[in-house]
Amino acid sequence: MALVIKGSSSGQVTVDVPAAAGTNTLVIPAESGNILTNSTTGTILQVVQSEIATTQNTTSTGYTTSNLTASITPSSTSSKVLMILNGGNCHHSTNGAAILMAWHRDGSIIGTGSDVVHAIIQNTSGTNSFKSSWSASFLDSPSSTSSLTYAPFYKVTTGTGHFNEATVRVMLTLFEVR
Repeated sequence: MALVIKGSSSGQVTVDVPAAAGTNTLVIPAESGNILTNSTTGTILQVVQSEIATTQNTTSTGYTTSNLTASITPSSTSSKVLMILNGGNCHHSTNGAAILMAWHRDGSIIGTGSDVVHAIIQNTSGTNSFKSSWSASFLDSPSSTSSLTYAPFYKVTTGTGHFNEATVRVMLTLFEVR
């Protein structure tokens, strides 16, 4: 038999028991609002954004800072941090060369395997110049409620790489997701 609860002015909620033998208990929270009020699964809890609009160059074959950082303080150790990086133009003039990026959290590379390094561009055009717009994303599980600073770091395989060559905005957006 179903239990029907009528709204004060309109509508109704029907609670029905499963077609199974035994005793089942439904506990309703002692607070006002919707029963699902406390559910935060799949919820964006906060958004932080940072940007730069300056040309940056590197000849380093070891990771170097992009001077683009954003900090976020997760509200729970079960939260994840989704990082999205949207870039302007990258440019590398050496045929066969690449600009590579790795995500850093508090100064250390994060990710494993193929998640660690992202190729932003690779000049395979056979010409002396290659430009490309780009973006990258990564979902981190920091298991922390401390302030965390995220940043993309870059390096080149050879020659000079130009990060954000056209001085278009490069944006780093962090989302706390639960």
